[in-house]
Amino acid sequence: MEGGMTTDRWFRPVFRALAALLLAVQAIVPAQAAVTITFWSQEFGQSFPHAFFSFSGTPDAGGPAADGTYGFTAKAITPALLTGSVAGRIDRPKPSYIDRSNAHFSVVLSDAQYAAVRSLIDEWGEKGDSHYNLNRRNCVHFVAEAARRSGLTVVEDRKLMKKPRSFTQSLERANAGRVTVIELPAKAYFASRTPPVVAVGSTPPPR
Repeated sequence: MEGGMTTDRWFRPVFRALAALLLAVQAIVPAQAAVTITFWSQEFGQSFPHAFFSFSGTPDAGGPAADGTYGFTAKAITPALLTGSVAGRIDRPKPSYIDRSNAHFSVVLSDAQYAAVRSLIDEWGEKGDSHYNLNRRNCVHFVAEAARRSGLTVVEDRKLMKKPRSFTQSLERANAGRVTVIELPAKAYFASRTPPVVAVGSTPPPR
């Protein structure tokens, strides 16, 4: 009996210590399930204004991590942009481009919403309808559709459809309480995250 009590007294503090350690680890390591979409813009600098979005996280159902950054742009900047539709493409902003941009807000996606936004990328890419129109199908329209498929309220105010930053911030206001507000320059945003998210791709041309 004494031996059993001694063993029990020894194990109890060990179990308590292990439980405390597990709780501490859970507090330090954030849950990685679910995909988050973050909406960005670049308004100043050497490039023309641009809107785009990025993914981070992993689908609830599992599978590859979501870590891409996507926008929509014309393949070439020519006078034809002012007169009608031209060839467009999905662009993948480089980290150096993103570093000069601003993160506005983010929202967590269901797997179905994530799949819908992924489909948008294909639909506007080379295998789909990739035409670009400055008035009706530019980077802002692309981001608007991504927001809509993310379950957000989208109002396409004609006055804002050529103003990437103003439009993106209008989405933020229209969905107050449903999105996580960021409103930080890229470097400050990445510094606030652990681990940081880095997007890969190519620098979008001026628009």
